[in-house]
Amino acid sequence: MHARSALFDVYGDLLPGRDNRACVAGLVRLLEPLGISAPAVRTAISRMVAQGWLEPVSLPGGRGYAATAQAVRRLDQAASRVYRRQGGEWDGRWQLLVLEAAMGRALRSRVQRELVYLGYAELRPAVWVSPFARPELAEVLQRCDITAVVAAVDDFDPPSAPLAAWDLAGLGAAYESWLAQVADQVAEHLAAHEDPDEAAFAARFHLVHEWRKFLFADPGLPESLLPPDWPGRGASAYFAEEAARLRTAADRFVTRTLARD
Repeated sequence: MHARSALFDVYGDLLPGRDNRACVAGLVRLLEPLGISAPAVRTAISRMVAQGWLEPVSLPGGRGYAATAQAVRRLDQAASRVYRRQGGEWDGRWQLLVLEAAMGRALRSRVQRELVYLGYAELRPAVWVSPFARPELAEVLQRCDITAVVAAVDDFDPPSAPLAAWDLAGLGAAYESWLAQVADQVAEHLAAHEDPDEAAFAARFHLVHEWRKFLFADPGLPESLLPPDWPGRGASAYFAEEAARLRTAADRFVTRTLARD
């Protein structure tokens, strides 16, 4: 697990109820049970500051860092998808995004990563599709300095035609593979720590971290477009149950670790 990725998990999953900020020493102590060294944490913090995700703040326990407004928006959206809180019925309209500007390879790769993360897929060159309007789209386009035309379209024949833009077979197989291994992985993390609260923290942190990776593959398609035996449903149910079961003990560890500041 990379320190930068772990810090995004800390700010996205552990600190929203703690004013989105923490002392450097507290962050180091939180990530120590995960095998992440203090120098790696400090280097990752510096990079996240340079990228606009964190900003320095003075806290009673010493120097600390808070999530920027940009980071809070991104992390809130990610949390809604991680815990599948989006809900809402699909109105049958697909969101089409037509990129207007010619792009070099580096920018094209960056735009592709951003749009896939938001839940878009490339239907054909420069034309992207999503089942829902994504609140972060305008910010992404601005950050990448590109322009686009956005339209809602409901005249695909059949209505499910855009599904071909996603590798649903591969995604389903990934869910099945994750579900087959995750219980053993949680048990291993629980057994690796003597302190039960620390064990629950480490197990839950790894669980959320691995589940969060599906944000880069699963667009959150409407239930009406998914097959009855979609593996993502069982995987999501397991994740929600285990994350909730481990939360109380994990929160105790976080509270006492940060309280030392």
